[in-house]
Amino acid sequence: MTTAKTTPTAEDDGLEEVVFDVFARGCPSRPTMEHVTGRWGGLVLVALADGDLRFNALRRRVDGISEKMLAQALHALERDGLVVREVKQAIPPNVEYRLTEFGSGVVERLQELIGFVEGNMAGVLAAQERYDTAKANAEAGA
Repeated sequence: MTTAKTTPTAEDDGLEEVVFDVFARGCPSRPTMEHVTGRWGGLVLVALADGDLRFNALRRRVDGISEKMLAQALHALERDGLVVREVKQAIPPNVEYRLTEFGSGVVERLQELIGFVEGNMAGVLAAQERYDTAKANAEAGA
């Protein structure tokens, strides 16, 4: 299974530099990309942008996510090095989640994308309406 491409380094010291390609089926960057851009991963990451959150607070912030899906998303994001799970000694034990430096970098880019999408929703809704009308007219004429 090919996971990444290698290229000689500029120093030509005999070592090869790994080049990751998210478009390659076996590249390990692909699952991480899926965790960040999937249905819940990006929302969980952006929810943590304002600071550490406990599980239930995070679940309330990401409206509509189930406990199971939140737990799965957090495990994947933690494994990828985007989120840190910290158990604080208290009675009862207190678990909080926070972004890593890598996670914060990803969130910066996600927030820009979210702002762009939200800022263009009037055009998206108009495009959807045109599409739906054209499709309905085509089906009616068929």
